[in-house]
Amino acid sequence: MTLRILIAPSGFKESLEADKVADCIEAGLLKVLPDATIHKAPLVDGGEGFTKALVTVTGGTLHPLVVTGPVGKPVDAYFGFLGNTEIKTAVLEMAAAAGLRLVPREVRNPLVTTTYGVGELIKAALDAGAKRILIGCGDSGTNDGGAGMAQALGIRLLDAEGKDLGRGGGELAKLERIDLSDRDPRLDNVQIDVACNWHNLLCGDRGVARVFGPQKGASPEVVEQLATALDRYASVIQKDLKINVGRMPGSGASGGLGTGLYALLGAKLHSRYDIVMEYLELDTLLSQSDLVITAEGSIDFQTPQGKIPGEVARRAKQYQLPTLALAGTIGKNAEVNYEHGIDSYESILTAPCTLDDAIAFAPELVVNAAERLARSILVGRKLNFG
Repeated sequence: MTLRILIAPSGFKESLEADKVADCIEAGLLKVLPDATIHKAPLVDGGEGFTKALVTVTGGTLHPLVVTGPVGKPVDAYFGFLGNTEIKTAVLEMAAAAGLRLVPREVRNPLVTTTYGVGELIKAALDAGAKRILIGCGDSGTNDGGAGMAQALGIRLLDAEGKDLGRGGGELAKLERIDLSDRDPRLDNVQIDVACNWHNLLCGDRGVARVFGPQKGASPEVVEQLATALDRYASVIQKDLKINVGRMPGSGASGGLGTGLYALLGAKLHSRYDIVMEYLELDTLLSQSDLVITAEGSIDFQTPQGKIPGEVARRAKQYQLPTLALAGTIGKNAEVNYEHGIDSYESILTAPCTLDDAIAFAPELVVNAAERLARSILVGRKLNFG
């Protein structure tokens, strides 16, 4: 019997995009299982690759432009228009303008990184005639609550003296008042839908500064500064706009960008897979498969909380399909994934190496790991417990 395998990976952050990961897994499997029927469904969750994936699957168009990057320098970015839509729909990802990969390791400081370029992407989409905008949140290098994005669209964030705040999450500690009088009026006539991780919150013990600040370069002291600044941000939004965002689902998405989009732009926040699965037919492919292989840069206790391997495994279990996962690293309490549909996982690494080497050799490492996985599958097929 021909084995039908669905490869449905995420990308490896700062290393391989999802389509390349899928290609590498396929290459490794075919070394051992040349007769297997393989379907590839590289997945995006709002982070890197979101725009290109939706543009490709709908036959849309991609539009490059230069925007302000997260450290204030110009970066090459893009937005797209979906094909085959009744409403002219733009799609963009915050990672293209403010992603972690755009922040050099030696200058990572979420007190000062900005989402200003995200606002410039939104403005460009409006200039091009968009009536609906899909925004993907993920892979952010910022922690400014979407303040920079809002400033790029005419929203003023003012201190006690009535002066405009500077850029970066640290500035929010000085926020006293929000002035919407110069907000781009076109925002009132456009529908904005945001694909975000529903589990990410703005404030509290599990707030975005404390959970994700360290991976963006924040020391323990800076984490607490950011948490305090975002608490202040939420307080002023409550005071001026009468919107309670502190622990609202999705409010912490992409360093709090979810809050800025919802409270300041009037966007609707959606669980990211509700948006993605409108365009990617994963359930159809699952119904035609015997085995699922997924992948991610790191598998840990957070994987079931809205990350791609967790979502793939959850959906695969609805079809009683075994799910295997490959990861760059195996993190803290990764075994919790056994309770959420992933039947087995392993790292692509077989020996200690530097992060730079892991990134440089990632394609080869994924191919080799998939080959090892295929050999294990082959052994399993030969077992007879009768």
